[in-house]
Amino acid sequence: MGTAYHGWQSQPNAITVQHLMEEVFSTLLREKVTLVAAGRTDTGVHARQMIAHCDLSEIENETELIQRLNAFLPEDIAINDIHLVPPDAHARFDAIERTYEYWVVRNKNPFYTDAAWYRHESLDIPSMNMAAALLMEYRDFKCFSKTGTDVKTNRCHITNAVWEEVEERLVFSISADRFLRNMVRAIVGTLLEVGQKRIGIEDVKTIIKSGDRALAGASVPAKGLYLTRITYPENLQLLHG
Repeated sequence: MGTAYHGWQSQPNAITVQHLMEEVFSTLLREKVTLVAAGRTDTGVHARQMIAHCDLSEIENETELIQRLNAFLPEDIAINDIHLVPPDAHARFDAIERTYEYWVVRNKNPFYTDAAWYRHESLDIPSMNMAAALLMEYRDFKCFSKTGTDVKTNRCHITNAVWEEVEERLVFSISADRFLRNMVRAIVGTLLEVGQKRIGIEDVKTIIKSGDRALAGASVPAKGLYLTRITYPENLQLLHG
């Protein structure tokens, strides 16, 4: 859970997942350990899967090391596996697809206070899915990117985008080769406006073509966002988790 952290990436005067994990690794292994992750997450965003690589001295017992690391890590951070990969493997640059989910709950539920966004409004889910399908027809998503972000390109290849009702949750799942800063939260905010009939399908097309962040919907809260899967080529299948 990312509730207690200022995202993955280490930064001054903030508690982050990377910083805590590097401290525990370095302390237990008695060597300087630097983790390179598949990507960064914003403050409050959760990760059900995160892949990171690092250079370590020889490990005698991977299972024992996992148990020791988890014993020292906070309860909301867990290491599931450690795998040996080729020396040139890179957790970020070798990833070919990432999947996020956004959770919305329709009824107030204390157990989802920090795990989903509570929205009681009536939503037109079929229209939201029609708008979501449009995303796969475009490549430039500047309209959903946080302003002032220094990136070389706003192009992303979205391969899946769909809303589904899962038990008491309304779940938006989206997969792409890469994501811009704040992109998923802005997309969800825009699609929810479709569901509330504030804007229509043609409006979504206009927003995407405009490249104007001001025209898209507001970013939804971080607490409902989950990084759920990172996919790698077959030669790095051990990283699939």
